[in-house]
Amino acid sequence: MDTIRCEVLRKVLFQILIAAVMSCILAEVVRAQSGAKEATPAYSDLSLAIDMRVDDLVSRMTLEEKVLQMQHSAPAIPRLGIPAYEWETEALHGIWQRGYATLFPQVIGMAATWDTRLIHREAEVIATETRAHYSQAQREGNHNLVLWTDFVGA
Repeated sequence: MDTIRCEVLRKVLFQILIAAVMSCILAEVVRAQSGAKEATPAYSDLSLAIDMRVDDLVSRMTLEEKVLQMQHSAPAIPRLGIPAYEWETEALHGIWQRGYATLFPQVIGMAATWDTRLIHREAEVIATETRAHYSQAQREGNHNLVLWTDFVGA
């Protein structure tokens, strides 16, 4: 059970870091355009190791903020530049939950084919459809397309 909790927490923290980095990049563009000079927080410094950045971001969060980030609909943390986002969607057999997209069989059904080339082609379709949905979401200013998958070694 502890291993599962650690894995879920790792995924949550990774998603938080992604959102924070995206927000910091946007903030840096705005600061550069306005001419303001402020110290860059370690969690948004792309030259630092990921572990250091995660540690820095988490250390800046209150206990309440950490808890709220563990639900599928994570609220914004404006003082850290983190937008609200959702991370509940998995993409193991497609992103059909997000609208028009291909729905592949459950993973156990795909695995039962023993056809690794087929699974790879399915993963390529899922990736292409995800990129299309993500690009559209970004054009609309929507940060609620955060996905994960467990296609390890696919």
